[in-house]
Amino acid sequence: MDMDSPCIVTCAVSGAVANKDQCPGIPYTPEEYAEEVRRARDAGASMVHIHAREPNGTPTVQPRHYQAITQAILAETPDIIVNYSTGWVGLPMAERVAHITELKPEVGALNMGSMNYARYSAKRRAFVFNFVFENRFDDIIFLLERMREAGVKPECECFDVGHVESVAPLLDLGALAVPIQFSLIHGVLGGISATARNLAHMASVVPAGCTWGVIAVSREQWMMAAASASLGGNVRVGFEDNFYLPSGEMAGSNGELVEAAARIVELQGRDVAGPAEARELLSLPADPDRSAVMTWAPRDA
Repeated sequence: MDMDSPCIVTCAVSGAVANKDQCPGIPYTPEEYAEEVRRARDAGASMVHIHAREPNGTPTVQPRHYQAITQAILAETPDIIVNYSTGWVGLPMAERVAHITELKPEVGALNMGSMNYARYSAKRRAFVFNFVFENRFDDIIFLLERMREAGVKPECECFDVGHVESVAPLLDLGALAVPIQFSLIHGVLGGISATARNLAHMASVVPAGCTWGVIAVSREQWMMAAASASLGGNVRVGFEDNFYLPSGEMAGSNGELVEAAARIVELQGRDVAGPAEARELLSLPADPDRSAVMTWAPRDA
């Protein structure tokens, strides 16, 4: 990855925490997901990161909801790269990865370490939320093994420098292999803060031959997107991470956030990657196999 490479813009369309009361554009139903991904793709996104919801907005890991959402997305936007989350608290690991092993998206994201995960409000002088996000090495290896068996490329989500360096034993064990895709996450209390200097250092320890991009939480997203693009990295935006445009106005859709990201990328002198270019950069098959998500049925059906 360098300044001559096109920049991959990923859109994380919903997340699993916020709701429509906080941001009306967050999708709940498969049809809403499809509309949001279409807007994001038209604006320049080549990959979509999915946390599934039930139609009433309840976050879920159930494969049937991931399937309904993904089928709706692919009917509207057939060339988009599909990336599923495994992030969750309090569920057995087998449930956290079942939608990936059953439906076989192109990319599966997993967290690379345990951490305090919190948000603090200085105005309230209180924590808005405060919990421990547990991801032991045994659990990380379990997720990686299930992804390898399913033919899914891992995306290693790293909230601090030590999470990036934690890949070393996993490479030695053969649980991971270069090229690895890294997401470098900034701005979560308990992880690394959102500064360009921190991003530059974190990117410097990514193993040679790998790809990386930035995920920044809240309005620091825009400064960090510019920093990543200027360092040769990729960019993620979307309602999971931030509701607001660089102007401070709440975005009406994920497409508006992707449009702003694409503009920032181009201002750094780089092109925005289309899905075919993104697949090449991420070492994904040029022609993805969608058969699992199109034909899967519950075993008790």
